[in-house]
This record gives sequence, C-alpha cells and structure tokens, in this order.
Amino acid sequence: MKTDLVRFGVAMDRRLLEHLDVIVSDRGVTRSEILRDLVRAEIVRAQVSKGVPAFAALTLVYDHHVRDLTERLTDIQHDLGDRVRSTLHVHLDHDHCLEVIIMRGRSDELQRVAEKLLATRGVTHGGIEIITDVGGEAPRSGRGAHAHAPSHSHPTAKKAARPKTRR
Repeated sequence: MKTDLVRFGVAMDRRLLEHLDVIVSDRGVTRSEILRDLVRAEIVRAQVSKGVPAFAALTLVYDHHVRDLTERLTDIQHDLGDRVRSTLHVHLDHDHCLEVIIMRGRSDELQRVAEKLLATRGVTHGGIEIITDVGGEAPRSGRGAHAHAPSHSHPTAKKAARPKTRR
C-alpha cells in the first residue's frame, strides 16, 4: 500500500526530546514511528467520545467466588447481543479468572459498557483498548462482515491426505 509521506519539523524542549530518544532507543524504532503511534493514539482518543464505529478488547480479572458475579457479567454480555463478537475465559488460579471480551459497536457505548463491567464488585483489574479506525476506514457493520484489502487472503484449507491402504 503506497502512502504519501510528508516531512515536517517539530520544535520540542531539549529534555523532552532526550526522554523521547530514550524510548526510541529502548524500542529500537525511529522518532517518526513513535510520533506516528502517538498521533494514532490521540486520534482514537478524540474519536471515542464521538460515537464512531469501533472494535474493543475488554480485559477483566475477577474473583469468581464473589456472590453472583459471574451471573452479572454473563447477563451484561447477553444484553449486548451481537455486539459481543467473542470471549475468552481463562482460570488463573483457584480464585481468579481472566476474561477477554471482543466487542463491536459505537465507541462511546463500548466505553460505557467497559466502565460498567470494570466497576462491577469483584472485578479486581482490567482495561479496554478501543480501535476506531481499521486500515484507514471505519469498521464495516453487519453480522459476519469480514472485509480485507486485496493483498490479504486466507489460505485455502487442504484436506489431510489419507494413508493408502492395500486391499
């Protein structure tokens, strides 16, 4: 994919630049890559409150011994209907579970749902990553929508070869 790169100058306090250069060195990237990542993050942050189409990954760690907690979490997810695209549930130890919930919907609504789930009694840790711009375009709506750039394809499934048997 060809993009139009634009070069521009940035004025920055020397100490701030020194801190940036430490991050650049630690990550093994360039200043340009770091600045692009920061700009993308700020764009997403600005878009979230506007209610744009988005995807989100919500991570929860909770104590499953807390009374009715798993039922409350399940009820909230069922109320979301097809906005919940997938979930992953992992038993961390005897008391704690990790759940990752992949959702699709309006960014502001996804943020509100996350805040509700994260504030639920018994949830001890968590966070949400909201993605408002996938590949330069808004996520497509509709059940089962799955679009790709022309250069991206899925491998064709091959049938397993059967061992030949003699008769």
